[in-house]
Amino acid sequence: MKPDLIDNRNTVVTIGTFDGVHIGHQKIIQRLIEVGKGKDLLPTILTFFPHPRMVLQKDADIKLLNTLSEKEQILKQFGLENLVVKKFTKDFSRLTAKEFVESILVKQLKVKHVIIGYDHHFGRNRTANIDDLKAFGKQYNFDVEEITAQDINDVAVSSTKIRTALLDGDIKTANSYLGYPFIISGIVEEGKGLGRTIGFPTANINSSENYKLIPKQGVYIVKSIIDKNTVFGMMNIGTNPTVNGKTQTIEVNFFNFDEKIYGKTLTIELLERLRDEKKFESVDVLKKQLLKDKTNALQFIIDYAQ
Repeated sequence: MKPDLIDNRNTVVTIGTFDGVHIGHQKIIQRLIEVGKGKDLLPTILTFFPHPRMVLQKDADIKLLNTLSEKEQILKQFGLENLVVKKFTKDFSRLTAKEFVESILVKQLKVKHVIIGYDHHFGRNRTANIDDLKAFGKQYNFDVEEITAQDINDVAVSSTKIRTALLDGDIKTANSYLGYPFIISGIVEEGKGLGRTIGFPTANINSSENYKLIPKQGVYIVKSIIDKNTVFGMMNIGTNPTVNGKTQTIEVNFFNFDEKIYGKTLTIELLERLRDEKKFESVDVLKKQLLKDKTNALQFIIDYAQ
């Protein structure tokens, strides 16, 4: 989490949660970088954490597409180095629009250009709008560029669709709206070792951030980079009902890979969903199904790599 600028330049800023950094967001990021190059400004996203609803609505059970570290990682891949994260508190929510513009945008971020949606509201009780921001721009010497209603709608609709698709297990649709494979990152922890006894050793991924959205239970084809090598595999999200498991785990069986990776932080890309998790009559029947899953996964990977 970076609460400050990475250097001392003037900035072009956009503000928002950018959850998922999906195809709608990517358009805004491209524009941000374009303006930055054209005006010699540092392209900057200003976001808030925890999510405002986590603070202002204590019962809000929000599941986000990215953890903060995942978001930063994805933004870098799209060429944006500077993510400024302001800690969102009740006190922060009480800043007036003028206080927010003056203390955060002008003094801290040295803003010279703001890219913002026509329906963006900010300040205490979200009472200020884009017209107010334009007035502040004249007062404090920064330009305000409006994102069109159509682009804003693209952003809103695809975020909702991504969450719905993931909870339905429709990884293909989710990935098409993201523009890249959905990721789950976490530390590899030691499990019970059942997978190894049936020839399918697994890496147990602890996605420790409880606000991270985890897709529908089932078996997925996945990819990861481990020590700079691309490794494919299949992942189970579920409770292992065949052995009467009770708690949900995330376990990855990597193909052609048998190194000890406990304690490593991995990023797992979800490429395709193979099937639902189910309870089999015995561990032997489960093993037969896993062999079928692996055959299907390897065929998919051959096609994917071409």
